[in-house]
Amino acid sequence: MAYAETQRSAQKEHALSMQNRARLSLTGVVDVNGFDESVILLATSLGPLSIRGEQLHIDRIDLTAGELEVRGKLRELSYEEPAAEGGFWSRLFG
Repeated sequence: MAYAETQRSAQKEHALSMQNRARLSLTGVVDVNGFDESVILLATSLGPLSIRGEQLHIDRIDLTAGELEVRGKLRELSYEEPAAEGGFWSRLFG
């Protein structure tokens, strides 16, 4: 991710709202990295987010505003922690 893009994504507030595990509204969405009926992979202002479930559909998307709405049978939301910078040796001796 480029520096300007990182700065832009850091400025967007990230929030989510779920209704009955069937509808999900998100803000702070930077990009959609992939999707099918069982998983949606997102880049958010707080890092990568995976949405897992069944019969998932993206109802509305506006990446300019950073907004996304999903419907389906929601089973799991998980954030990935950013990888530590540098290799093994730099973490060990750095």
